[in-house]
Amino acid sequence: MNALLLIVGVVAIVLLFVGGFTQSLNWLLWAGVILLILAAIGWIVRTVSGRTPST
Repeated sequence: MNALLLIVGVVAIVLLFVGGFTQSLNWLLWAGVILLILAAIGWIVRTVSGRTPST
């Protein structure tokens, strides 16, 4: 009976960590999408305005 409780406890802890990682990965995915959109808007503005990047 103790082995079964130990296995259930370990599975619960693993699922808890996986749930936390999923939430953080979801947040990072949205942050990446937002940064990609901002970069695309900046590129479009620079292209339309005709500016050349300074070197």
